[in-house]
Amino acid sequence: MFTQRYLRSSNWFSYAIAFVMLVLSVFFGISVGTVSIPFSTIGHIFLHQWFAVPLGADIDPMLVNIVMDIRLPRVIPAGLVGASLALAGAALQGLLKNPLADPFTLGVSSGASAGAVFVLFFGISLPVIGKFTLPFLAIIGGFVTIFAVILFAKWIDQMMKIETIILTGIIFSSFLGAFISLMIALTGEELRQVIYWLLGGVSMRGWDYIYLMFPFFLIGVVLLMMNGTELNILSFGEEKAKHLGVEVLHRKMLILSAASVLTGSAVAVSGTIGFVGLVIPHLTRLAWGTDHRHLLPLSIFHGAAFLIVADLAARTIISPTELPIGVITAMIGAPVFAMILMRQRMKRYE
Repeated sequence: MFTQRYLRSSNWFSYAIAFVMLVLSVFFGISVGTVSIPFSTIGHIFLHQWFAVPLGADIDPMLVNIVMDIRLPRVIPAGLVGASLALAGAALQGLLKNPLADPFTLGVSSGASAGAVFVLFFGISLPVIGKFTLPFLAIIGGFVTIFAVILFAKWIDQMMKIETIILTGIIFSSFLGAFISLMIALTGEELRQVIYWLLGGVSMRGWDYIYLMFPFFLIGVVLLMMNGTELNILSFGEEKAKHLGVEVLHRKMLILSAASVLTGSAVAVSGTIGFVGLVIPHLTRLAWGTDHRHLLPLSIFHGAAFLIVADLAARTIISPTELPIGVITAMIGAPVFAMILMRQRMKRYE
């Protein structure tokens, strides 16, 4: 009885900490910049914009424009991208039973990146959607890649074992990586634009990109949250999951598709940002346990907070020059990745 009460209270505690971290990261992301804006002013501006509370006479209307038109439209995409990559990583690590798995394992990111680089290379602009051609084709590239991986894996192995899926993902990722490298080698004036996009960033995205990404984010979140219990069961092995009544193939397809939706839409908006889907779920698992019913939502909070802070660092470390956000996540993620590898190696020798 005491144990159940303790676990329940610790879950609420973990959510409270994660929520506070996210709120603080949002306020810091909006507050820090060339013009520093106090937290209290940000709060007043939010109340004014969303609840029609009168704006104080001491608040400069220019600050409203900075908050609502410049910084908030940058913080929200950073949060959505971080949450998407972290959630997809947590789901794939649970499905593949490997803490080193992440959204890039199955080639989804490479497919989305190939679609985006294809648009930049040929200067394509589709009718009707116009400036959204790049994110649209990036999402399509991610979808096509994951379904190609699934079909190829199923053709090789009808049971679609985890090892087969991973190896197939590596094959497709390597091939698409070579295709991207070829386009970069053939690129002329667009080289800087392509490289900068591949390094990742959320600057100059705006509300249009938020509206574009949010439906895909919502679909991915709902699908994965519905499979938290199944991910727990699948972590004990496919054979045991079958005996417990889980439709293994159906669930794997659903989880892979949801993770692909999240990853493809994130890459479409921000470019390639590595290590978020690897590091955040792993650290969340170490801090709060392996139950996917809580690991998945906590990864959303932590991933969003992490990428907002990483973006803040990217635009302030060497201000006024701005670093690609992928550089910051790599600098943080690579050492953590090395620690995970060493920890795995030590476990083998225990």
